[in-house]
Amino acid sequence: MLKRIYQIIEKADEGDTVSKIYDIFMMIMIIISILPLCFINQTRSLLLIDKISAYIFIVDYFLRFITVDCDKPKRNFISFLSYPFRPMALVDLLSILPSLTNLNHAFRVLKMFRLVRTFRVFKFFRYSENIRIITNVIKRKKQALVTVGLLSLAYIFVSALIVFQVEPETFGSLFKAVYWATVSLTTVGYGDLYPVSDIGRIISMISSFLGIAVVALPSGIIISGYQEELEEHTEK
Repeated sequence: MLKRIYQIIEKADEGDTVSKIYDIFMMIMIIISILPLCFINQTRSLLLIDKISAYIFIVDYFLRFITVDCDKPKRNFISFLSYPFRPMALVDLLSILPSLTNLNHAFRVLKMFRLVRTFRVFKFFRYSENIRIITNVIKRKKQALVTVGLLSLAYIFVSALIVFQVEPETFGSLFKAVYWATVSLTTVGYGDLYPVSDIGRIISMISSFLGIAVVALPSGIIISGYQEELEEHTEK
């Protein structure tokens, strides 16, 4: 019984209709549960939606807890102790707790963390096959992406340090220079902070050109990994 529940809520065979229906139902509930966050004034209907979705997420969390590691030959007590600390289990918990402020006064302090309900968006990672593919791509290309991320951080820090030394009066602090370098890297260009001297503008131009190259690197890595993952998925 527990093993069948595990197959339904986690991952069953390709032709398991019940598992697919469950995934679709949960994705619909995630979308519906986000609706109250789109409005400032919480009406009775919106609060009711939040309560119902919270109850459903609690049941889902409980089922995942009692069926933890059912796919393994041997289960132990450590599996139950470690489950609440798993990444997706934490996402589930954080998406439920703020709603309990409307159900139990003991959780009233969590009202200030109403924004945490947006963690429900990340629950899509469990139920969408496409998102799971992208997650696998990121795991596979983790080393390359970490290298590019460190390169980006080094680029931001060096650019910020140089421009801060050139125009300390314009930026005022290293943090503002880092903010400017980050905006330049992403080619967003808000225009609230910018160098005014000729040397500073030359540095800005060089920084922008280099930023385009740095931003393009992770895109290429993810696209190539996505193609590889799709080919493997199609073969399976």
